[in-house]
Amino acid sequence: MTVHSDGGTRSGGSVSGVKARNDKRKQILAAATRVFARKGFYHSKVSEIAAQAGVADGTIYLYFKNKDDLLVQLFEDTMDRILSGVRTALDGCTEIRQKIHLFIAHHLQLVQSDRDLAEIITVELRQSHKFMKEYANPKFGEYLQIFANIVQEGQDLGVIKAEINARVVSRALFGALNELFLYWLMGRGKFTLDEAIRNIDEILLGGLFVEHTSPCHR
Repeated sequence: MTVHSDGGTRSGGSVSGVKARNDKRKQILAAATRVFARKGFYHSKVSEIAAQAGVADGTIYLYFKNKDDLLVQLFEDTMDRILSGVRTALDGCTEIRQKIHLFIAHHLQLVQSDRDLAEIITVELRQSHKFMKEYANPKFGEYLQIFANIVQEGQDLGVIKAEINARVVSRALFGALNELFLYWLMGRGKFTLDEAIRNIDEILLGGLFVEHTSPCHR
């Protein structure tokens, strides 16, 4: 009876410990998001992130190797949420045109939902030499592949031009969206994100789709 009780306590303590560790990690990442967005990655210090998170400097290193690792983990956590969100948005959608619209809309809505995070993804990642040169970036590749798969599906259905290279188009789309992010974040964009979605839709869809394709088959 006593053994069972102790075992239950240990199990409960373990679960509680894992939750506490995950919560602390999220707390540090949230603090890093604010500091990176405010000061820029290059000028940010681990001590400033620790202060923002309300933890000791050394606590950061219990969860992350260094500032670059913190940036990578922040990006991966963000990509996990983006991947989950875009898959949910596309779930059940069968029309190629609508899939493309939903993909674009979901990407741009990131700016509206979290400006600090959008700035990090758009601007600050480029300040980390380690991230740009050494990080394989598998989740980003997975994200681009979702759009490439939509294009390939459209080609299989005969509604998207066969000569289109799906991988090239997916990177071109990301580049266009990223530039709009940057322009909007700098306060120079005299447009709403809804306008941006409509314009990219028109430009992209006009170039991708076979002429005279009936909208009901898209």
